[in-house]
Amino acid sequence: MERRQFLSMTLGAVALAAVPASVRAEDFRKSKPTVWTAKSVDDAIKAMYGSNALTMEGVKLKAPDVASNGGAIPVDFSTEKDIKTIALFQDANPEAAVLVVEPTKYSVNKYSVKIKMAKSGTITIVAQGKDGKLYAAKKTLDVALGGCEG
Repeated sequence: MERRQFLSMTLGAVALAAVPASVRAEDFRKSKPTVWTAKSVDDAIKAMYGSNALTMEGVKLKAPDVASNGGAIPVDFSTEKDIKTIALFQDANPEAAVLVVEPTKYSVNKYSVKIKMAKSGTITIVAQGKDGKLYAAKKTLDVALGGCEG
């Protein structure tokens, strides 16, 4: 084995050994399974956070007014609050919860995702602040049937 190959393999192994100590993620599907089977947004928020008391500020949400393709709706959301988690819910599909993110202290809380919605409905973003409050934003959008915006 060549010296360079040995050094690159050794450095790679050391880097991999250090990663698990710095990465932590909670599996909310295991720790909070009722969130993922809740049929309404209110029930999903209550299952996730224990409360439905939303403060409608502190979160920005951008999505189209009319989605021409319900299979790939672009959703951008962000917050500058100091948060524990941020979650996306919708009321058009059988299960309301879409995703939950647990940022680190180094995270930039700006997210861009594409979601599926079977029909027109409302998207809700909820950010759980480290102060205990639930900050939120909502947007209602129309999903064009047949993908032709009308």
